Amino acid sequence: MRSITSKFYIPLFAVLLLGLASCGSMSTSPDNLISDAEKAQENVAAASSNMSELFQNSAGYAIFPNVGKGAYILGGASGNGVLYENGTVEGFTEMKQLDVGFQIGGKAYTEVLFFQSESALEDFKSGDYELTASASAVILEEGRSESVDFQDGVGVVIMPKAGAMAGISVGGQKFEYRDR
Repeated sequence: MRSITSKFYIPLFAVLLLGLASCGSMSTSPDNLISDAEKAQENVAAASSNMSELFQNSAGYAIFPNVGKGAYILGGASGNGVLYENGTVEGFTEMKQLDVGFQIGGKAYTEVLFFQSESALEDFKSGDYELTASASAVILEEGRSESVDFQDGVGVVIMPKAGAMAGISVGGQKFEYRDR
């Protein structure tokens, strides 16, 4: 029985990871990505009055309009985003996530990183940037106002779009940045 289970789940997990990898590396045109990020910003700002204030007062923010995540014990997520400084497109970024734990399912969401200071923004733009498992995110639900906790000058907001996922996991996110 054990070998049958392994033979089923190992290929399933491999397909899941390949799907996530290709999702993150899809060649979305910069114009389409910017358009998706602008729509995502409108949706996030409309979900909570606190978010509009953060968009206006942050040193910068990165919007990942379409992040895909899937997991069966091991999980992964991927998405492309746009970095804004003073409300202007500064460059493009890619996010990859790997985590492990008791988890199963798949989901799509929008993720926004708010940079509280110029130094936090410059750290992000310097190249490879990582958020550890200790970084906490605010999950936005329409009609609920939440305050964002900043750690090392970065606040994370996630707005669910679709899918179902359950579990508890530990992992981190890695970001790559390139100027426009």
